[in-house]
Amino acid sequence: MANKLHIALLFGGNSSEHDVSKRSAHNIYDAMDKEKYDVDVFLISRDGIFMSPEDSRRVFDGEDEDTVVAEAMKHIDLSNPLANIQNLGDVKDIDLFYPVVHGNLGEDGTLQALFRILNKPYIGPGIAASAISFDKDLTKRILNQAGIRNTKYELLTDQTKDQYTYASLVEKLGSEVLFVKAAKQGSSVGINRVTNQAEFEAGLADALQYDYKVLVEAGLNRPREVFIAILGNEEPRASRIGGIVLPEADAWYDYNNKFVDASGMVFELPVVLDESVTQEITEMALAAYKALGLVGLTRIDFMLDEHNVPYLGEPNTLPGFTNISLYPQMWEVSGLSYSALIDEIINYGLAEFERNAKISYDFISLGEERVGKKEYNAERAE
Repeated sequence: MANKLHIALLFGGNSSEHDVSKRSAHNIYDAMDKEKYDVDVFLISRDGIFMSPEDSRRVFDGEDEDTVVAEAMKHIDLSNPLANIQNLGDVKDIDLFYPVVHGNLGEDGTLQALFRILNKPYIGPGIAASAISFDKDLTKRILNQAGIRNTKYELLTDQTKDQYTYASLVEKLGSEVLFVKAAKQGSSVGINRVTNQAEFEAGLADALQYDYKVLVEAGLNRPREVFIAILGNEEPRASRIGGIVLPEADAWYDYNNKFVDASGMVFELPVVLDESVTQEITEMALAAYKALGLVGLTRIDFMLDEHNVPYLGEPNTLPGFTNISLYPQMWEVSGLSYSALIDEIINYGLAEFERNAKISYDFISLGEERVGKKEYNAERAE
């Protein structure tokens, strides 16, 4: 097929979700229609260095990552200020970057800024939306401003933490079950459910390993966790709603359940809810998507209390695509196949690039026409 899109698939990264990213990347690669796309894979090492396509492929195909990276580092000049990304220059004419890098330096706007500097299309939300959505505190501030229901919380920092006790937070938040969360982490890393002072201190110490900002959120009574997938740019659409049945009353959907062992979980895809609740969750999710400035794709997590009142949890702007990840499964039960989903995600990335190409960053006087700005498709045709 002529004019295949050349895709750079990025995986790995300098975050606690490095291995999750590798599993997601394999599934996305397998689902890509090779009649439409030429795909080069780029491993980002745990130290944040882009490996060459050849070394990346070796790891992608199953060779020991530590060994491959150690060999590759012998040939990288770390005195070069661009050493971390110099291997990107080995592949020309990349049409679109497809980051499958979860967490730190992947979902926080960092990679998105690199793509912007390179003036290349990429999938997923932009710099500001990614950074805000990755920060649970900033997300809640915008949700509150937009009037979108979410759980009460208190913000602690490494400097203010000694001002709080479990008892004082229970009194302020109105719940004896609290969740202590690192503000900028994903996939339930740095999150602990606490019900006493000792657990609070341990949870706080754990969260502070990952960020200097920590949220303490009020837990809900007999909560139920549900999820919805959003896809699109200016006119996004929502999937059907998925849910999980937790094995124990005080259990929650943690890192192990999400990515390691889901055998104790019962997935409901789609979940059966009253029509009014389904409609409210869908409307809240789409409103949050727009308020946060999101485009491309996002999974949004919700909690239902004992009266089935929904509370928006958080967005995940580059959701997992492992074998047990919910985002692609929710679209499948909504009638969109895995391969078709990948096509749409790529097309939305290209469309957002073209849309932003129309914005001028130079001063233009009223009535003056802009010149010299080529559209992306025109550049590809030359």
